[in-house]
Amino acid sequence: MVSSKDRARKLARVKLDRQLVRRAAKQRRRRQIQAGLGAAAALLLVVGGIAWLGGAFDDDESSTDAADSDVCAWTAQNVESNKSLKDVGEPPTSGIPTSGSRPMTITTDQGAPIVVNLDLANAPCSAANLAYLAGKQFFDNTTCHEITTEGAIRCGDPSATGQGGPAYSIYNENVPLAPEPTPSASSSPAKAPAAAPLYPKGTVALIGDPPGTNGSQFLIFFKDFSPKVPAYPIIGTVSGGMDTVTKIGRIATEADAAGSKVKPKEKITVQSITVGQPSAETATVPGATPTVAAPSAAPSTSRKS
Repeated sequence: MVSSKDRARKLARVKLDRQLVRRAAKQRRRRQIQAGLGAAAALLLVVGGIAWLGGAFDDDESSTDAADSDVCAWTAQNVESNKSLKDVGEPPTSGIPTSGSRPMTITTDQGAPIVVNLDLANAPCSAANLAYLAGKQFFDNTTCHEITTEGAIRCGDPSATGQGGPAYSIYNENVPLAPEPTPSASSSPAKAPAAAPLYPKGTVALIGDPPGTNGSQFLIFFKDFSPKVPAYPIIGTVSGGMDTVTKIGRIATEADAAGSKVKPKEKITVQSITVGQPSAETATVPGATPTVAAPSAAPSTSRKS
């Protein structure tokens, strides 16, 4: 016969076994939950990483602000004091491409169109300025009113006076640096190599009066030019139609209203100027290291006397 003490021990044993079974079941569920949570966390990390790489967590406002930030600035000119200026509004100050190049096609009555690669990296605002004016047909049926003594054709002034342009101006962006003075002659009889011209043949540059207040007027050089004090911001280089530029450069000149022998005897008409879309290719622009220069007291275009 089983004693009461043995029966109590047996009941305690059964109770303990039940507790162990329940405890083991709880541990299994806890491990399952932890495993599920771990897998979910890993999945979230993977998805989050992919989203981060895709830019999902970028600050949209910051990105928009960067895209909309001002790149250029335009200075209003007094159209009341200068009747040669033409008010066509102002270009936008943001959303301006700052790399690669874009083609500018100048169609004249002198031969094949002249194609210029505008340098968006070193002169983005100058390029945006010309593109804006071309879109307004600002240059249509204007004349190249000078063939300068420096070896350049001067165009882009609807008034053909040298004082015309839009009702705003743009600062110098890409004026080449003058070469540093060469050291005094040494004992070596070897002759130093000639420096590259600051404005090689085919260079296109803006010209302002006074310098640093550029508008619509530009120079196309048909021969090399190296001034002691560079004043013209380079905006691009001729990539097509150089024969037309050379032909125009050979036109004889006569005295203009100021007595300078720079007025072409034959009328040179710019029928239109168009500016194409930006290209990712880097523009090849002549000139020295680019620099942004503020308006200075550098001399204006020299003229024949």
